[in-house]
Amino acid sequence: MLETYGDEISLKAFSNTYLTEPQGEIKDQPWFTNQVIKLEIDAEIWAPSGFLSTCTAIEAQMGRERQEPGGPRPIDMDIIAWGDMVMESDFLTLPHPRAKDRAFVLVPLKEIEPNYVFPDGTTIDEALNSIEYTIEGNKIWQD
Repeated sequence: MLETYGDEISLKAFSNTYLTEPQGEIKDQPWFTNQVIKLEIDAEIWAPSGFLSTCTAIEAQMGRERQEPGGPRPIDMDIIAWGDMVMESDFLTLPHPRAKDRAFVLVPLKEIEPNYVFPDGTTIDEALNSIEYTIEGNKIWQD
């Protein structure tokens, strides 16, 4: 669906997909499919908050209804990072505040950006080494 937004957005890389058991309080639901993509976005046209609004609109077009946090949903699009930008607002925090705690983010992120460093100086390997998770093929367990 992002192709409808013109040349200002281009896909640079994408990870494999990973199946992740539901985390949090709602366990009785299907596993999630996770993937990280890297986009190049024209900063003169797009700001992070505007891009997140677009992602939210795409989620709605794909049938997402924001009801129960952590509950089943057909799609969930998050912005993990926007270059080395650090920001916090009611609508968006960058980098994503829980990215370094989530194997389903870090494992595919390492696949496409093996030398990634968070704005606070934490490397992708340091973040992965600081959490407990199990990976078997394309399945990730963490809780």
